[in-house]
Amino acid sequence: MKNWRCWLFTPLALILLVASCAHSDIGVTTMIKAKMAVDESVKESKIEVATKDGVVTLTGNIDSAEAKERALALAKETKGVVEVKDMIEVRRATGDGDAPDPGRTVGVTIDDASTTMRVKSRLLEDPIVKGLQIDVDTREGVVFLTGSVGSEQEKQQAVKLARETEGVKDVQANLTVGRG
Repeated sequence: MKNWRCWLFTPLALILLVASCAHSDIGVTTMIKAKMAVDESVKESKIEVATKDGVVTLTGNIDSAEAKERALALAKETKGVVEVKDMIEVRRATGDGDAPDPGRTVGVTIDDASTTMRVKSRLLEDPIVKGLQIDVDTREGVVFLTGSVGSEQEKQQAVKLARETEGVKDVQANLTVGRG
């Protein structure tokens, strides 16, 4: 008789636990990751999910536009999601092994690489920002900061340093507070 109750109440307790956490940022993130883990078109993708005040940011590089669209749909369908920010890039390859970069000349590519180096150097040299946990990428003068920082002050300082760097047109920060 005890086994029967255990089998009945364990799934019920799990469902109640998931439901109670579903509206918190951690609960929303967990629900989206769980949906992605079982979805055939998304489960093999390495997509980072971050949630703050119901705003979900999806970040990563994936192999197909279908997987990207499905990941975005799964996030938007999740209860508690206010908005979904798409920072997912679809990998594209050509027959010669070079990843294409449409619309970017060699000069723009070199400028972007220089900007990335300048921003990364400033982050590493700053006493507040621990730049080793921040990935910097630049596309046509727009700097993308991705990673984790120890505090809101460190996040704001990283964004400020990037914005003040020569060659930067805009900064898109996907920085999570709280090192893992």
